[in-house]
Amino acid sequence: MMYINLLMMFIMYRKLDTGKSLISHSICVRKDRVVMSNIQDKVVIITGASSGIGEATAKELASRGAKLVLAARREDRLKKLQEEIKNSGGQAIYKVTDVTSYEQMEELAAYALKEFGKIDVLINNAGIMPHSFLYKKKVDDWNRMIDVNIKGVLYGIAAVLPSMRERKEGHIINVSSVAGHVVGAGSTVYAATKFAVRAISEGLRKEELGNNIRSTIISPGAVATELINSVTDPDLKPSIDEIYKGAIYADSIARAIAFAIEQPSDVAINEMIIRPTRQER
Repeated sequence: MMYINLLMMFIMYRKLDTGKSLISHSICVRKDRVVMSNIQDKVVIITGASSGIGEATAKELASRGAKLVLAARREDRLKKLQEEIKNSGGQAIYKVTDVTSYEQMEELAAYALKEFGKIDVLINNAGIMPHSFLYKKKVDDWNRMIDVNIKGVLYGIAAVLPSMRERKEGHIINVSSVAGHVVGAGSTVYAATKFAVRAISEGLRKEELGNNIRSTIISPGAVATELINSVTDPDLKPSIDEIYKGAIYADSIARAIAFAIEQPSDVAINEMIIRPTRQER
């Protein structure tokens, strides 16, 4: 408490002394600490918002004053999440969206611009993980992963880039995976899609740094979400279930995403790997 009082007195003194405020961000004063926030009033689109990391991130950012545009295929989940956020004093709208549709992603961005007038952040979070061995030739699963995990990310970037380039600011956060760093047997195609997300993110960073558009890659390890439900291969499911016994909660990833967003616009957190302490790879 004494620390907070001293800090506030120093800020007031410097403002009187110079006629200017030293702080360009809002200050959230809590009982235990002073928190600098650069999230207040930012318009954030979140795909895959109906559960898991997307849902946890929506709640985290809403609590920090962001204006959310929630996107997923399950309208009942979106509606419930929107109500929870509004009941907690936050702001959220939603649009049922399939990220594999270029047209629907364009419509999502247009909806955000219509309702809020800008897009500050896109979080490309939607993803699926139907692991299988290559010899089983689960081609439909391969195509679905390519459509959701790669094309969905590209469609999201394409939808928001024009307005971000016009404003000369923005932030695109792509959720990859530790599988985008290390390939395991049975995760070959999934890992390929997540390596692609990292390549897309780095290319985006280099192409748009002159427009002050930030790019962040979030690579989670085992997280307690519905993602493992997409693993149906009976030869792989037991070992994956074993790994996920030590999974961390989705709000751990949500806090990491919030950390990346709240940095000043001249600071880019380009990549983070977040895994359970006991996870080997």
